[in-house]
Amino acid sequence: MAPTRLSDLSEGDLLARLFPIFDGTKGAAPLLLGPGDDAAVLGSPSGAVVLTTDSMVRGRDWRDDWSSGREVGRKVVAQNLADIAAMGAVPTGLLVALAADPSTELARVLDPAEGIAEAAREAGAPVVGGDLSSAGEDMLLVAITATGDPDGRAPVRRDGAQPEDVVAVCGGLGRSRGGLQLLLEGRGRTHADGEPEPGDRAVHELCLVHRTAGRPPFEQGPVAARAGATSMIDVSDGLVRDRGRVARASGVRVELSGRALTRAAAGALTEALGEVDALRQVLSGGEEHSLAATFPVGAVPPGWTVPGTCVAGEPAVLVDGAVPTVTGWDHFRP
Repeated sequence: MAPTRLSDLSEGDLLARLFPIFDGTKGAAPLLLGPGDDAAVLGSPSGAVVLTTDSMVRGRDWRDDWSSGREVGRKVVAQNLADIAAMGAVPTGLLVALAADPSTELARVLDPAEGIAEAAREAGAPVVGGDLSSAGEDMLLVAITATGDPDGRAPVRRDGAQPEDVVAVCGGLGRSRGGLQLLLEGRGRTHADGEPEPGDRAVHELCLVHRTAGRPPFEQGPVAARAGATSMIDVSDGLVRDRGRVARASGVRVELSGRALTRAAAGALTEALGEVDALRQVLSGGEEHSLAATFPVGAVPPGWTVPGTCVAGEPAVLVDGAVPTVTGWDHFRP
């Protein structure tokens, strides 16, 4: 039997398939009006709303031969909720947009929806609505707009780091980009490869983080805010690039310890890539969406590691006193 394609359905038919998938995603904020009307109505417990959006494009942000639709859905949720967490906020809702070639198989749409719903339930962020559109040949885009609530606190911005603050990180570094390196080199494991052999665990771990973004520490954003974080960002484009954004916004120099970063590269990264490539990915690898913040001395919460400090000086990021040769991801440059 030929697979069902979007062109076999009306927009209403597709929505009827999608709504039950997202049903049951609930959050802390009151949902006053859910999907089905022109817009959703979501309560704002503290009176402020944090907003962010992110998208993934097939062939640019994922490949079907590497990633399952469920993994794509989980990853696009992670990208958005990490931005909410980096502001010190709690997620309250998700809007999902889809643009697809009408010849796209229905499963290629329902599978990402399942992943989105799964990740939304885990994070307590209900899917409250969205948008559908047809698109050009072979085009498939999944986009999410996320809302959050700062729980009565001021948002944690990028421009608050002060000289003598410590730099702290919560979550892994470099593993997603390490997984991409393995996949590009033909050494990686795709979603269709099944369970790894015992000697292949490190490769499997890195590739899985790349395909799903793992489980970023969303709950640590509000924890950091309550602990007095002076700045925060999620590591989406690489530690050096993202810490550089904080350095420029705050007018400070960030000095990182090579020894601490080498420790961060230990484990699966070093096992699969070797020490040199592992350290390079820790510095420049993005899409892991861990949190990087600055705190006054003595204020770092449990579960965070401290690889550096902020000092007065020309805004820059240095590793053991030197400018690193790697930078990070840029959407419009190699």
